Amino acid sequence: MTNRTIKKVAVLGSGVMGSRIACHFANIGLEVLLLDIVPKDAPEGDTKARNKIVNDALTFALKSNPSPIYSKRFAQRITTGNFDDDMQRIADCDWVIEVVIERLDIKKQVFEKVERYRKPGSLITSNTSGIPIHLMSEGRSEDFKQHFCGTHFFNPPRYLKLLEIIPTRDTLPEVTDFLMHYGEKFLGKTTVLAKDTPAFIGNRIGVFSIMSLLQYVVKSGMTIEEVDKLTGPVVGRPKSATFRTADVVGLDTLALVANSLVENVPDDEAIEALKVPDFVNKMIANKWLGSKTEQGFFKKVKGEGGKSEIHALDLNTMEYRPSNKVKFAALEASKPVDDLKQRLKLLVNFKDKAGEFYRATLYPLFIYSANRIPEISDELYKIDDAIKAGYGWELGPFETWDALGVADTVKALEEAGHAVPAWVTEMLSGGHTAFYKIENGKRLYYDIPSKSYKIIPGTEDFILLDNIRESSTIWKNSGTTITDLGDGILNLEFHTKMNSIGGEVIEGINKAIDLAEQQYKGLVVSNNGANFSAGANVGMIFMMAVEQEFDELDFAIRQFQNTMMRIRYSSIPVVAAPHNMALGGGCELCLHADKVVAHAETYMGLVEFGVGLIPGGGGTKEFALRLSDDLKEGDVALNAYRDRFLTIGQAKVSTSAEEAFELGYLRRGKDRVVVSYNRLLAEAKAACLELANAGYVKPQQRKDINVLGKSALGLAYLGANSMMSGNYISEHDVKISQKLGYVLAGGDLSQPTAVSEQYLLNLERQAFLSLAAERKTLERIQSILNGGKVLRN
Repeated sequence: MTNRTIKKVAVLGSGVMGSRIACHFANIGLEVLLLDIVPKDAPEGDTKARNKIVNDALTFALKSNPSPIYSKRFAQRITTGNFDDDMQRIADCDWVIEVVIERLDIKKQVFEKVERYRKPGSLITSNTSGIPIHLMSEGRSEDFKQHFCGTHFFNPPRYLKLLEIIPTRDTLPEVTDFLMHYGEKFLGKTTVLAKDTPAFIGNRIGVFSIMSLLQYVVKSGMTIEEVDKLTGPVVGRPKSATFRTADVVGLDTLALVANSLVENVPDDEAIEALKVPDFVNKMIANKWLGSKTEQGFFKKVKGEGGKSEIHALDLNTMEYRPSNKVKFAALEASKPVDDLKQRLKLLVNFKDKAGEFYRATLYPLFIYSANRIPEISDELYKIDDAIKAGYGWELGPFETWDALGVADTVKALEEAGHAVPAWVTEMLSGGHTAFYKIENGKRLYYDIPSKSYKIIPGTEDFILLDNIRESSTIWKNSGTTITDLGDGILNLEFHTKMNSIGGEVIEGINKAIDLAEQQYKGLVVSNNGANFSAGANVGMIFMMAVEQEFDELDFAIRQFQNTMMRIRYSSIPVVAAPHNMALGGGCELCLHADKVVAHAETYMGLVEFGVGLIPGGGGTKEFALRLSDDLKEGDVALNAYRDRFLTIGQAKVSTSAEEAFELGYLRRGKDRVVVSYNRLLAEAKAACLELANAGYVKPQQRKDINVLGKSALGLAYLGANSMMSGNYISEHDVKISQKLGYVLAGGDLSQPTAVSEQYLLNLERQAFLSLAAERKTLERIQSILNGGKVLRN
């Protein structure tokens, strides 16, 4: 296994899953061969006609939103072909993945061809979601069987983290180990080792959760709006909650998976709870399948004045009606509680309709999950991992049970008439009060056979802030925490709303640098919030501007700029490790770090233009500096200036970390991308330590930035006025464009001139302050603060 490398992958089947799996392998730099069937009646020798199915499927995938590929350039790594003409090309592949239709006979036909051409020792896996893995390899050679197993990706493969690895009795242990490691480290997945049981782990538990909930809805008479309100972010689940998720997935798909599960687990003690409710079957008969038929549980209709409205299905009348807003006392009481675990405890124990709903749906889930051990998994953490990664829950069933208190919940379960599995009561009897605990910065799970705690395999190389925060915090304020990562490296994390940057974060950054310069080697800025940082605190800017406290606003912007410059010019290396949104001030922080180690799913951008401002924390200055550094002899300077101008002026946000390189937010050869989120902090720490150990020297502030002056300024003015003449932008947008152009050009200098960073920062701050005083800017900010509604005095 240690010598196995994957350079080229063949994906057999280009449907929704196959084409997107191919794209994700291209994302990580592999050469991909994507094959599918030949269309009927396609003539021999006509390559275009014979590859029509695969080419159309790939084109459709690449145009889909969200995109399955990090950068459009990466599509060049995918070569297409068909099963009849090109199957022999799999001989060059290290891994062959089958993703054809869910029919055992067809899959076996494909594998017969695969065996004819594959090279000995190459991996062969199937992406089936339901067919027993061992049946597929029947009749194949020993070498084929030894290198064959299931690899169940969840859709969409780029974004959903679960990858179930399902070996057969013939699969070599080293093959299983390799796939578990490769899937996590290189594909960025949560790899879960599953048994070859119906629906494996994720869908076995997930389908039960959904179907049992739907059964409760029938009994209780709850509306779909009520259920979606209770099963979304408030309990750490996706915004699409239950019924909107079902619409996206498709009710026919949901029913197909559930019916297949019922058929294959006839002895399941909760078989009735797995069955599809009658109202879902009626919807399927009516072709109300969700998003694909433009109506499911929700339907978009034209209201008065042609305005779109969302109507919801009344499950009693089976007719659509305007969506209702819902309120629950439990939800109102939970609003001040930021900690998810504490919030869950409050909600489940609340004595109202919402609390009753949570108890009625969570308690059966706990029992069902516990009863699936050892049927689908020998270890409880695998069930949690599968549900979190496959369904987007923040906490899995056992983690949720832990949050509520295992002993207290067992008592409640017994009072509610549930039979608690013996192993849970034995765990409590043995003095073990939780399914998980943390020791020495590592997370351990309760191992049922040994009746003791063990470290979760595969996590030894991770640094997870949740595991070390309690024991390694050395300083904190209301918005930040500084943690000792060991080996002389500190970590600074934000925990403000959306991790926005305000006074408390500025204080935290400066304190972290103070501490690092005094007695440590370096600093990493990272966190495990939903986003790295959504930008500066616009509410604070709005209040200062409305009150015309421009001296205070000027001081705040200077402080922000000075802090960003301190990140750049401290005596220790500073590494930023962004993930998800790194916008506005969050992007500016990354622009000033010595190195950025970004998660692949990083959406980075200077978005201030959208609220009527320009980047004021050094972002505009930094783009002028990078423009100067990037220009090479013979380059057309004005073209490069225009590109930088448009990136900020159109508030462009990267759709991946790779695209952030193309937009100029990240630097080739200096910054890097990590696909595995669990490894992000460890990689950032290693990068920081490497800079420190290489003899990091405090850099000197730049005074050699070549700006273009009036020639570039004229281009910005001309472009803005032309856009306004064509009614593409407003008069206020012209003002913002002119201010942005002015700073990027270095002012109205008569000729290209070398200037300092401080000179550009002063221009940037003055432009920011003048725009902050504009009424139109204040209206835009107010609109954002009020959820998109512009409130006028």
